[in-house]
Amino acid sequence: MDEFSISITIADRTYRLVIERSHEEVFRNAVKMIDKRIKEYSNNYAYKDKQDLLAMVALEFTTGYIQNERKNIEKEDHLERELYKLDNALTEFLNVPSA
Repeated sequence: MDEFSISITIADRTYRLVIERSHEEVFRNAVKMIDKRIKEYSNNYAYKDKQDLLAMVALEFTTGYIQNERKNIEKEDHLERELYKLDNALTEFLNVPSA
């Protein structure tokens, strides 16, 4: 694995992480998204400190993740049912003796 150390800043706190080099862009984009949402919350809501804003961002992202997971499960279930129907139809077609 090609790992290296990066520094990221979230809610005015700096963190050092060791990540795979191939994941750097993902981490940097995640930090940008978090900072953007913190800024939006700070402009629209009263708060005591950045921890309140960070908690709201964490809640927002986590609920979004859970909703996406549910949608993916529903899509997978639907796809599985459709594939099952197709498999049955093909099995019936291939088992029908020709005239």
